[in-house]
Amino acid sequence: MLNGLSIGALSRRTGCTVQTIRYYERIGVMPQSRRTGGNQRRYTAQHLDRLHFIRHARELGFSLEQIRELLTLADYPDQSCAEIDRIARTNLAAIESRLRRLELLRHELQRMASACRGGRVADCRVIRVLSKHDQCHTEHIGSPEMFED
Repeated sequence: MLNGLSIGALSRRTGCTVQTIRYYERIGVMPQSRRTGGNQRRYTAQHLDRLHFIRHARELGFSLEQIRELLTLADYPDQSCAEIDRIARTNLAAIESRLRRLELLRHELQRMASACRGGRVADCRVIRVLSKHDQCHTEHIGSPEMFED
């Protein structure tokens, strides 16, 4: 890494796409890279470590805003980690809530699929239940965002 990593090399080493790296730079989660005389981005070991941190945090379900807060807090290693713990517990509660909703959806989909008789579409239980929510056994209507982050 004498001259730093190119954005392509950083992408390959972290599994993040080039577009994602550029996005993280644009929103300030990743520090700006230095540029060569030919205006090519060059990344340091610190960029690599930071991107690994971000990617791992995203895999664990942390939002970009939570990651931004965690990175800011990490810059002050001598302070209490109570705020970091609060962020992690908030994320855990959100994941547990999503898991409960997903379990309800799984149960309902299993019920719908098991009611399928393999006949005609006009008699399809899955289509009928999807068309008329009152035929569901569980209350699972929520915002589509329940699966996003």
